[in-house]
Order: sequence, then structure tokens, then C-alpha cells
Amino acid sequence: MPFSRSRRLLPVALAAVAAVTLSSCAGSGGDADGGGEVVWAIEGANLSAGHMDPQTSQLDVSAMIQRVVLDSLVHQEPDGTFSPWLAEDWEIEDDGAAYVFTLRDDVAFHDGEVFDATAVKANFDRIADPETASAQAASMLGGEFYAGTEVVDEDTVRVSFTQPYAPFLQAASTALLGFYSPAVLEESADQLKAGGPGITVGTGPFELTEYTPDQEIVYTRNEDYAWGPSGADAAQFETLRVEILPEAAVRAGVVESGEADLASNIPPNLAAELPDSLTVDSVEYPGLPYSLYLNEAYGVFADERVRQAFSRAIDVDTAVTEIFHGQFPRAWSILGSTTPAYDASLEGTWEFDPDEAGRLLDEAGWTARDAEGYRVKDGTRLSARWIAWTPVPDDRVALANAIQSDLKAVGFEIVREVLEPGAYNEQYGPKTFDLTDWGFSGVDPDLLRSHLATDGFQNASQVSDPAVDALLAQGIATTDPDARADIYAQLQQWNAQHVAIVPLYSPSLITAVGETVSGLTYDLYGRPLFYDVTLG
Repeated sequence: MPFSRSRRLLPVALAAVAAVTLSSCAGSGGDADGGGEVVWAIEGANLSAGHMDPQTSQLDVSAMIQRVVLDSLVHQEPDGTFSPWLAEDWEIEDDGAAYVFTLRDDVAFHDGEVFDATAVKANFDRIADPETASAQAASMLGGEFYAGTEVVDEDTVRVSFTQPYAPFLQAASTALLGFYSPAVLEESADQLKAGGPGITVGTGPFELTEYTPDQEIVYTRNEDYAWGPSGADAAQFETLRVEILPEAAVRAGVVESGEADLASNIPPNLAAELPDSLTVDSVEYPGLPYSLYLNEAYGVFADERVRQAFSRAIDVDTAVTEIFHGQFPRAWSILGSTTPAYDASLEGTWEFDPDEAGRLLDEAGWTARDAEGYRVKDGTRLSARWIAWTPVPDDRVALANAIQSDLKAVGFEIVREVLEPGAYNEQYGPKTFDLTDWGFSGVDPDLLRSHLATDGFQNASQVSDPAVDALLAQGIATTDPDARADIYAQLQQWNAQHVAIVPLYSPSLITAVGETVSGLTYDLYGRPLFYDVTLG
């Protein structure tokens, strides 16, 4: 069942995301003098497992909630350009190999520490330090290409790379490269993953003041805040209370009952059932769609024909349409359609074709059948083991069941194992699995480097191709937008041919908002922003 048109923003293009403003309705909860509390229900199941620090966590939820604490050097506008934030100005030197930022001189951390060039250097060097074990943030900081940060003077800092690094401004606009107090980095860096009051200390519009793991996080307004993007100053409400509610039905229930003012990560089926008194916004994640990663260095997926057969045997259109109620678009590429450099020419190029899948498997030698109808070669069943990280939402369970059924129809057994994080990592580390799954959000197409580079930290498919590595290196060193788009189009075409990754659908971050809230906006990832929120 689709959303009613009056309550639906789906999908929202990048250029329009931050302009989204929810309807303003009368209600209770706010004070005329700017007091009051916003209650925000989130999924947050793994936050307590060491994911409170966006500088080290790859979970979207980490950056989503800590955005209110961690400010950035620059702000990315809806049209993709950049505007001042903690940096008043910047220059790009050496054809993109160095960025010089002039910092504001009136910014302070929640603990009273001054934000200055030394604070920038301390944070960036912490991210780049191998002992920090930062994967995504370190990659966004350039990874092996990060040469260091120089304190030019108190309010000027120079960030250098060993070669031109085009994605840096976009990376510098995210919470992953946001700033902790230097005192925290000096005294409590080992506690940042766990987070908490006095630990998660930034310069943002809210201070983290209470934290009960797996239950709630309380952020209190930073009364001195006067350096937000686009001139934003202190919030117009006093407290942001984040309730951690892993069950989607519970999140939908509390926003429907008025116990929460807004709720995120609402699945399409529940969003469609919410009352008209709520506003439902849906913003498609930019980045790598929800996908299956075929381990081409282990087991049956070493044969490219088997990988190609696997992708053609899945009726992606039917499964995605039925399971997600037509709200999430089927994906054709390893970049979603709202991501810069998306190659639309791939649409329609690998339709569901079980006959072609069968032909490819015959060609690969999987011609015999066992008593259960599965294909066999040299006495071995055609079988692949799919590991998944718990918790798995109900809709993705349904999608996995559909995929298993489609593959069984062509004689391909898929054995699915849903594992606790520790057990999952025991197999993910040494890559002793056949396939796994996730989506990965990101505005810059350089996110493909972590998934396709030989040494990429998210290279679950174990791709190792010098031509791919060369294209990824060209992508980060090229500053011309058209030339970059051509490079990333080649990478998308490469995957369509070699099938290291099977993209399935582009999810959206669906947020339901009650009548008490107005002025809510979203960043380019669809995450709520509270700079202009007022309570009715």
C-alpha cells in the first residue's frame, strides 16, 4: 500500500533534501520562552556495543545521533556545494593536495576548551592513527593519502595529502570528521566508543548530559551556541531525549500515541498505516544500495559465471515491490540513483532471467541434480552460505526468503546464517563465507573505494583487480566533476559485468513526525536536523 500523497516525500532528490520542512501544527510540549523537550525514537540496537563514536563506528545511527554534538569544518548545501561552518573560509592548494582552513575564533567546546587549529589537528591525527582502529572515517580522511595536519597559527590549519584528494570537503562536512574536545582526546579517548556525559564532548548545539545504554540518551541545549551552519544559533527547545527502541512497531506506536515527537527508521508497511495526523517523510539514502556481496575468493563464487547466474536468477523487481510496498526503488547499480556519478545507463540491463541463469550454470559445469533438485558437480552440491548480522528487520527476512526460493528454482542452494556480532566477525574477518549483505550510505562516490579496492576495509567480495584499483585512485585524484563521473561510471560498468556486488534496492530513511514539531530539516543522508525546530 503506498503512502497517501499528502504525507509522502519519496524519493527526495539531493537538491531538495535540506529544504524539506514539515507541516506546522498546533500542539503541546513547547514553552513560549524556548523551553520544552523533543522526544526522538530511534532503532539504535548496536549503539551500546561500542558505536557511540562516529570517528570509529561505521553505523549510520552513530553519525545520526551525534550530529547534535559534533560540528564540522564546512556544511554541505542541498545542491552539493559547501558553505562555512567552523571554518570561515578555505583555499585548495596544490591542485587538491592541500586544504587551508581559516577557523572561527569564537567557538568553544562544551567543557570550555577553545576550538582552534590544535583541536583540528588532534582530531584528524587521532582518526588517522592506526591504534584508533578507525575504518570509515580514516578512509574519508584519505587513508594512506593523508599526509598530516599542520597548525599554521591559532586559527589557521593546513590539511595535506600525498596526492590530490577530491572527496575531502565532502568528508569534512560529516559528523565522522567532527571534533571532540582536545581534553577528551588527551584523557578519555579510550572511552569514546562507549560514550557518555563528559566523554562525548563537542562544540554542537546540544551537550550529551545523560546516557543509559540500550534505553535513552539525553542532550541538553548548548546555550552559548552561535556558530551553526547558515547562521544557526542556540536551539529553540531545551532538551532532546533520544529513546532507543529497536522494535519498529514500538517506534511507530510511540509516535502515533504522542509519547514521542518523531520516530526514525520506520519500515514502509508501518509508515503506510500511521494516522494522517502525523507527517511521514522519506529520503532515499545516497550511496551503495542494500546489496549482496559475493565472495569471489572463496567457494563457488570464484567462478564469474556462477556470480552472473546468481544475479540473473533473482526476481528483484517482484521481491522489492511486494516486500517494500513499492516505496523503495529496485537498484541497478552499485551507486544509488540519488548519488553523484550514478550511471543510469545500467537500468534494465540485467533483468530477471532464470533461463539465462541456468545456461550459465550449465556452462560452469553444474549440470547434474541431486535428490532434492539442487545442482551438483563432481559430487558437490551447488551451495552458498550467506551470513547476516543480527538484528535483521522483518522485511529483509522476507527478502532473503524470496532470494532463497528464486535460487532454489534454478538448483542453487542458499544457506542463511543470522549471527550475533561476535560470531559474525569471526567469519567476516578471515572471509570464510560465500556472501553477506548491507547498504552503505555516502554522498561522494569515493565510498566505492572501501568496497572494491584490494585493501578496502569493506571489501567483502575480496575484489583484487589492478584495473579497479587504478580507477579508484584516479577517482580521488580527479577534481573535474565530469571526468570523475566518467571514472565512477566505468566502475559501475565493471561491476555489472563481473558481479562482485548484487545491488537490490535503495532504502530510504523514513521519519514520522508528530503535530508538536515544526521546522525539522534533513541532511543529505536523510537524518533529522534540529537547528530550526520549534514546539507547538
